[in-house]
Amino acid sequence: MADPAIDYTKLSVPERLQLVEDIWDSIAREANPLPLAEADVAELDRRSCAHRDDRNTAIPAEDVIKELYDRES
Repeated sequence: MADPAIDYTKLSVPERLQLVEDIWDSIAREANPLPLAEADVAELDRRSCAHRDDRNTAIPAEDVIKELYDRES
């Protein structure tokens, strides 16, 4: 449980971001990976095989990011 004497709202934005990063890192070190559903594993395998069969199925990361940002507008 958090110490009520520590008021994180008094921290600067960079200090709060560092706190969030530190908390996230501590969770990542301790947490076990979440299991994937069988359907998700099957879909990942299907996509991986499809890509190995035809490397032209790949979409550059820049294009994906642009499309995601365009959807927000």
